[in-house]
Amino acid sequence: MLETIGQEVDRFFEEVTEEVEEFVDILGRFSSDMMELSEEFTEELQTTIFTELDQYLEELVDPFFDLYLGLDEFPTDTNGFVSSVEPTAEKHSACIGCKNYHGQVYSGNLLVCGMHPYGWEAGGDCPDWES
Repeated sequence: MLETIGQEVDRFFEEVTEEVEEFVDILGRFSSDMMELSEEFTEELQTTIFTELDQYLEELVDPFFDLYLGLDEFPTDTNGFVSSVEPTAEKHSACIGCKNYHGQVYSGNLLVCGMHPYGWEAGGDCPDWES
């Protein structure tokens, strides 16, 4: 009877050991599958983020390149970016000394002032001129 109990205890521990090994194997496969999924997810996330970031930067930077490339007639500072355009006797002479004069370039277009975006073209003095 003691011999039978010993054999049953041995068999019990062998079965428990087999079950634990099988459980560990299942966990290992699950972990491996999760790692694959995690790697796929990370790769897809990086691809999506990089694609969207690239598109965002392209949308952000392209207008500046277009502005820069279309400004041959406007003076630039030493950095290559457009600076203020001052009125001269040849261009926008009615604006010389006017506090409303803006003189900045946006998307390749000079904004002279709020009242006369393209400048006073009627000749003579501008009716909105203020010192």
